[in-house]
Amino acid sequence: MAPRAYWKGTLKLSLVSCPVVLYPASTTVEKTRFHMINRETGNRLKQQMVDAETGDIVETEQKGRGYELKKGTYVEIEKEELEAVQIESNHTIEIDSFVPRDEIDKRYYNNPYYVAPDGKAAADAFAVIRDAMKDEDRVALARIVLTNREHVIAIEPLGKGLLGTTLRYPYELRDEDEYFADIKTPKITKDMVELAGHILQTKAAHFDPSKFKDEYEDALKALVRRKASGKPIKAAEPEEKPDNVVNLMDALKASLKGTSAGKRRTPAPRRAPARRSAKKAHRSTARQRKAG
Repeated sequence: MAPRAYWKGTLKLSLVSCPVVLYPASTTVEKTRFHMINRETGNRLKQQMVDAETGDIVETEQKGRGYELKKGTYVEIEKEELEAVQIESNHTIEIDSFVPRDEIDKRYYNNPYYVAPDGKAAADAFAVIRDAMKDEDRVALARIVLTNREHVIAIEPLGKGLLGTTLRYPYELRDEDEYFADIKTPKITKDMVELAGHILQTKAAHFDPSKFKDEYEDALKALVRRKASGKPIKAAEPEEKPDNVVNLMDALKASLKGTSAGKRRTPAPRRAPARRSAKKAHRSTARQRKAG
């Protein structure tokens, strides 16, 4: 069974158009997540909206949207008023231009989506647009509306389909000068740069995401398994702090020889207290009764 489409509409290049569907290309489903629980009963907690001034619980029908004009003063915007803001590209991906891939600043890339033809009738037009983009080696810039917001989306061929990546607007990026302005320009010798270059060469490789390992995620899963089985939690070893004074040339030479001042450690969970109070034992018993 095909996955459910996140968005349906039309991909349009001048007078050529075809129905397409979008699917999110990334997911966080496999990430380990925790719920807030009542430590006394083991029951899950639920959040409630509370009036910041009165402290009263606000029911669903009382909730609304407001834009803060000044501290504590809001103008309320109704749902119907938001829907009245019409955007031309609501159900159309209108291609505006084609640009060289290497001209797109990587900081602008946001969320990736798979773009596929919607139905057999769309296959021909979809293939024409996709293959023309392959031949020209260009990335299409278009506009799309997702979750009531208009986004610029970069579209490029990916296998038999297309990859669409939403782009951030310039106002969403911070100016690098604010963070880099105070970086000094020290005098470094040519030998140091050459040594660093040799180190880079020894670590040269090809991009292979299958080698990425989320060590923290693995540690979390191990923690949950050990905790659920009643096994003790091992304490993490304290990390060695590097010396404050480092001779850069010596460090470069040592690195080139394959030695390192410190080793990377996998995050480990902390040891649980050896003794538990009667209150904590009661909590554990309550949770076990609930689980049984």
